[in-house]
Amino acid sequence: MVEHDKAAIIEVLNLYGLALDAHAWDLFDRIFAEDVTAEFGPAGAAWKGLAEFKRSFAEFHKGLDGHQHTMMGHVVHVDGDKAYAFSYGNWLLVRESAEGGSSWEGTGWYDDELVRTEQGWLIKHRVCRLMSWTGNPLVPEPNAEHHPDMQTNVLREHAEAGKIAFLNAIRAK
Repeated sequence: MVEHDKAAIIEVLNLYGLALDAHAWDLFDRIFAEDVTAEFGPAGAAWKGLAEFKRSFAEFHKGLDGHQHTMMGHVVHVDGDKAYAFSYGNWLLVRESAEGGSSWEGTGWYDDELVRTEQGWLIKHRVCRLMSWTGNPLVPEPNAEHHPDMQTNVLREHAEAGKIAFLNAIRAK
């Protein structure tokens, strides 16, 4: 059963990139809980609740000419009806009208807490952090709640400070 749960969770994590890049905001309902808390360091913002999160991400991403989000390196820990997942991400944003170059690329990680629901596993709390970036920092324009933050983060420092939920969960066992 745990292996089935892990596979289902990885499917949810990967669906995020496709839903985001296709602007298929309805698919966020299959990824995130209604009461999700989403903390996105690269966006310089956090959201409480799925409706606000979807609205804000739709507004920000429609200002781009294209983007690609790659999810990889998933590790998952299932603990009954709660689970923790950690993934790495690469993000390519393209905006042709940006002065100084049309692309910005970032790398970082997602630290997720998920819950089992009647519709399957859903992300209840997501923390996204930027590790590095290259390209034109003017590509991700401020929009509504989005205030692009190019501050980079070192995973080791977050781990040492006890800020990685996945590591905390597997060490508690």
